[in-house]
Amino acid sequence: MSASILIQDVTIYTEDEKIENGFLLLKEGKIVEISKHPILLDQNSDDYCCIDGEGLIAIPGFIDGHIHGAAGADTMDANEGALDTIANCLPKEGTTSFLATTMTQSNENIEKALRNIARYGNKQGQSEVVGIHLEGPFINEEKKGAQPAEFIKTPNVELFNRWQEVAGGKIKTITVAPECDTGNFISYLAEDGHNVSAGHTSATFEEIKKGVAQGVRQLTHLCNAMTGVHHRDIGAVGAAFLLSELKAEIIADEIHTSEEMLQIIYNNVGSDRLLMITDAIRAKSLPDGAYELGGQPVTVLNSRATLEDGTLAGSILKMDEAAKNMLKLNGVTIRDIIKMSAENPAKQIDIFDQKGSITVGKDADILLVDENLAIKYTICRGIIAYEE
Repeated sequence: MSASILIQDVTIYTEDEKIENGFLLLKEGKIVEISKHPILLDQNSDDYCCIDGEGLIAIPGFIDGHIHGAAGADTMDANEGALDTIANCLPKEGTTSFLATTMTQSNENIEKALRNIARYGNKQGQSEVVGIHLEGPFINEEKKGAQPAEFIKTPNVELFNRWQEVAGGKIKTITVAPECDTGNFISYLAEDGHNVSAGHTSATFEEIKKGVAQGVRQLTHLCNAMTGVHHRDIGAVGAAFLLSELKAEIIADEIHTSEEMLQIIYNNVGSDRLLMITDAIRAKSLPDGAYELGGQPVTVLNSRATLEDGTLAGSILKMDEAAKNMLKLNGVTIRDIIKMSAENPAKQIDIFDQKGSITVGKDADILLVDENLAIKYTICRGIIAYEE
């Protein structure tokens, strides 16, 4: 593994411009130089490698803010091997960092998962766990989706504080049904700097507006497990369209949201406020068959993961597939994909000083793709983690 990587003659999307035939120098896990002119290195040194970027585009690595598992492993398995498996699988789809996502379970099982993530050490050449998304158990049973009803709880500040301590402070995003907060749960979390996301919710538009006033800044998997648009109450989905304070996760697999709905969402929410996620489960990257999610049997058939009653149970979506699906929409550009897959997610969990754009001094999390977003190289913190 080389200490330095020189990428030559590549189209580079920086935060501010698009550089044709540019040059990138990566060293010790960081972006150290971006140039429109050749970068000269010591030709006698063996401690670097060159990548010919002709015909390729350099964009920031994808950040998946909502993923449960992949390749047979799940965050709730609560062991180092499971997180290793997920982190090792993701570079192939362009994901260079992610929030390990829990689900509604017993206190004991949630704490085991949180404790495991707290002590987990990220490995070189793998996708990086940058925090935790606590999805449930503070949700509405009416919109539980694939979350087990028996473990759903009323929002509880004391319990959350215990879990954050167990997690070593790594909980970044919390999904909560705002209409179930009868105290100060949302305002407490927001004031403490957490990313509060409304999800698995039966909230009316007015209840979402109240949640936003208290500190809700995100919607979990837009259109799924929430109130849709009705002509007398536009619900949570309508709130995404109208309330500029809200970012919104989107599962762009054309199953959770159809291609037509994706176009409507893009037209009304826009790339400045969308967050591409996968919500993937352990079945991702594996064949169709029988799997498990939170102790519930899941069947995967024709890219659709469902419980026995037909309820969608996460996805097997890959981030590069999501990006390609979004790029098909009218008006969507590579710059929009960067916003939705890297820049917005980094800003939302307050790591934009480290990730989310190709900027000198940031982590060298970079994808080299063709114009159709086919991934040729994934570089995780300066290490080539995947090469086609």
